[in-house]
Amino acid sequence: MTTEPAVLAGPVTVSGGISAAPTGGPIRHRPWRSWAVRIASVTAAVGLWQLLTANHVRFWLRFDTLPTVTEIVNTFTKRVAVQEYWLDLGQSLIRILTGFALAAVVGVVTGILLGRSNAFANVFGPLTELARPIPAIAIVPVAILLFPSDEAGIVFITFLAAFFPIMVSTRHAVRALPTIWEESVRTLGGSRWDVLVRVVLPGILPGVFGGLSVGIGVAWICVISAEMISGRLGVGYRTWQAYTVLAYPEVFVGIITIGILGFTTSAAVEVLGRRVTRWLPRGEEKTR
Repeated sequence: MTTEPAVLAGPVTVSGGISAAPTGGPIRHRPWRSWAVRIASVTAAVGLWQLLTANHVRFWLRFDTLPTVTEIVNTFTKRVAVQEYWLDLGQSLIRILTGFALAAVVGVVTGILLGRSNAFANVFGPLTELARPIPAIAIVPVAILLFPSDEAGIVFITFLAAFFPIMVSTRHAVRALPTIWEESVRTLGGSRWDVLVRVVLPGILPGVFGGLSVGIGVAWICVISAEMISGRLGVGYRTWQAYTVLAYPEVFVGIITIGILGFTTSAAVEVLGRRVTRWLPRGEEKTR
């Protein structure tokens, strides 16, 4: 008869009174190591770019046609000192935040209705599924004809880009809720409003913020593309203008600016989501 080794659930006291953690427990990650690796990876990528462009490497990919890191940094420094740069940045932020805020409200409401109401799903479900595969940027000609100003059309494109990821994530989150939660509230005499406030809205929050995180990224892609096509101000418009006059360092300044803006807004959505859903049970998580 064989005996199974006992699984240790807590610290073990060894000779000398020293406590040792049992093997197989959760590994604690040191935040500074994660940040060191992240900074090192970015530094290595920048260094490689400088090496390839400064030495005019041309092996299938033509790095000899691209600006070096030092040229981009010098151009970026000059652009930041000009008021025009901040006007473009502010214009793009106004467009993205307006369109995204509208998409967040309408997308969540529509997703809840599609997941909770058969009548609403029968009427509007087919329309959303037919429109969802169409890239938002393909609607730019329609937006130009439909809206009285280019500004309203760009905001509409941004709204449309963020709406579908948010709506789909919310709808799936509503349909994935365990029915026993609603039945419990009903059994205790709760109304439909109680079910919505106490079950549906808290239960779908992780799915909603997943859709918001995806939606903000897609919205940036489309707002920049719309600015390139029909904008008069904005980071996308200025980046395209730089390309038309072959000012490649300024093109990369625009690309880097877009990346920083996208990263910042996505991180803000993620931090907000973690704050709002901090009541959810979570296991040991890696330091992000």
